[in-house]
Amino acid sequence: MATLVAVAAFVAATWLYGPTPRHDALPSSTEAAPAPSMLDNAVSRVQEAVRSVAPPASGLTPVALTAARLQEAGPLMGAAEARLIEIYQLIGAARHREALKQAEALVRAHPNFQLAHLVHGDLLSLQTRPVRQLGDVPDTKAMAASAQLSALREESHRRLLALTERPPEGSVPTQFLTLSPQSRHAIAIDASRSRLYLFENLNSARNAIAGDADRLPRLKLLGDFYISVGLSGIEKTHEGDKRTPLGVYYITSTLNPADLPDLYGVGALPINYPNPLDVQRGKTGSGIWLHGTPSDQFVRAPQASDGCVVLSNPDLQRLLNTVQIRTTPVVIASSLQWVRPETLAEDREQFQSVLEAWRQARGAGKADELKAFYSTRFMHQGRDLSQWWPRVEGELRANGGRELQMKDLSVLHWRDQDDTMVVTFGEVAVGQSRGVTKRQYWVREQNRWTIFFEGTI
Repeated sequence: MATLVAVAAFVAATWLYGPTPRHDALPSSTEAAPAPSMLDNAVSRVQEAVRSVAPPASGLTPVALTAARLQEAGPLMGAAEARLIEIYQLIGAARHREALKQAEALVRAHPNFQLAHLVHGDLLSLQTRPVRQLGDVPDTKAMAASAQLSALREESHRRLLALTERPPEGSVPTQFLTLSPQSRHAIAIDASRSRLYLFENLNSARNAIAGDADRLPRLKLLGDFYISVGLSGIEKTHEGDKRTPLGVYYITSTLNPADLPDLYGVGALPINYPNPLDVQRGKTGSGIWLHGTPSDQFVRAPQASDGCVVLSNPDLQRLLNTVQIRTTPVVIASSLQWVRPETLAEDREQFQSVLEAWRQARGAGKADELKAFYSTRFMHQGRDLSQWWPRVEGELRANGGRELQMKDLSVLHWRDQDDTMVVTFGEVAVGQSRGVTKRQYWVREQNRWTIFFEGTI
């Protein structure tokens, strides 16, 4: 991805800021006719760079930055970002007077949007001299100013890539094998693209039981937003490392902004880091949130937080108004892979057969058969399998061999050095109307799936 950013950065700079000033600099009330070849050639170069460098497995579709594309993508992005991208397109079409008017309006609406101010300054400079790159200001030798300018350029490039590398219509990240109707929404974060994707679960109006758990995930993209991650990047391992964790998490609560310092903006959504997989691996730290920005900032640099995921306040407000606590999954990946839902069928069906065998063994009260599903690495609340197992045997005796149903099933697949499944479901005995909600973490060990954590939520 670093190579892709470098290629796209060069292309974007050439595209947005041409080598010679346009005749907007002349005192004329007539807008110069855009040179069609300029934008068309630049778009083709962006697409060529994306095709040649982006890994095919990403599933992203290179698209042209056109007025139609902006009209289609605008509602999905934050309002301010959509306006910024439109300014970029006007610059690429040599419509600099119009771009300047739009930039002036944008900085009036969002006076703390630093990148918008930078583009506005370039457009003002363009009236008198060539502007060869984003932030073509005369004195950037000071270390702090240079670093800030570099961060703003990187922010600009990532926003452009988010528009020119789009998930195909109807595609889903590979982690979502099955999503419960109780999960009305889902979130996926691509750290390499500084992007958060918000989905609506189109299966949320249906009841999920074991018999229909093989249905395809149906996710509608509601929005995608620019985000910042940890100052030191991703793959958090310990307290204070200023990294953002990778994995499958759930939103656990919402925090009132009145109770928070200004640093967190309009609010915060904590996630359950460290999750049981993180604990199994000895990872430490806490307090990983999705949160907003302080009042004097619109957004932060791509890598700027202590480990949290940071959005602009308007974008975070949209999340706060949309998602539910406890049932909204949050996948944080170094790079998301997008596929058609039907391509996940084999993984889903293979794991479903294992899960069904576990259900049958538990419902029948077959302790020895059931125990074979649990890993020697099993831990729950500090107890290993030998300490925890007597409790399970007591539950089996109390159940009396009644068949169990698994309702509202979610299965999220996480692959890194291990192959794991995060499984959430309602466990209800046949003939009863209520049960418990369980979450299990499964790992593939020696080519078989075993459970290394099981708890109620």
